[in-house]
Amino acid sequence: MASNRVPRRVGRPPGFDRDAYKRRNTVERCINRLKQWRGLATRYEKTATVFRAALHIAGIFLWSAR
Repeated sequence: MASNRVPRRVGRPPGFDRDAYKRRNTVERCINRLKQWRGLATRYEKTATVFRAALHIAGIFLWSAR
């Protein structure tokens, strides 16, 4: 019987960059923490200026909580 399975590759892809992965992971974690703020997650603030101000305030709170 012939197998229809696709051969799986094990390990990291050939173009894996550890430093880029660390930076991307840091950014993704930060975005996920900012999404916990209801106004930012739902885009409750409609104007760009108010949204950016809310983003800065949330960032300051997250940074000061460290």
